[in-house]
Amino acid sequence: MTKSELIERLAARQSQLSLKDVELVVKCILEHMAQSLAKGERIEIRGFGSFSLHYRAPRTGRNPKTGQSVELEGKYVPHFKPGKELRERVNDGLRDHPSNFEYQIDKTHPRMCFFWSIKKHLSKFYVFNR
Repeated sequence: MTKSELIERLAARQSQLSLKDVELVVKCILEHMAQSLAKGERIEIRGFGSFSLHYRAPRTGRNPKTGQSVELEGKYVPHFKPGKELRERVNDGLRDHPSNFEYQIDKTHPRMCFFWSIKKHLSKFYVFNR
């Protein structure tokens, strides 16, 4: 969903508000969130999740075009951690409508070895294939 799609959906649900009013509200909320993160503040929306900053240490990277080593400075990047309620809603929604996504179990993937070993304890186990 894009920002414009969100604005259109909200405007359709709130017929008493004009499209411009909804657009202004969405833009104000997003701008305030961006400003809070820029100041190093954490944002928590109960039932949805939290936004915070994670520090990425300086490292040596590579220019993909030339293969030359490049020194990258440390930086802060925004991080989103979904809340329990959002995780459960997403999982329940995907479980109810599995045809919308591709699922597969990759028994050879290193992270899956542990999960595959406890598969017998789980009624259904799917891995979202990105």
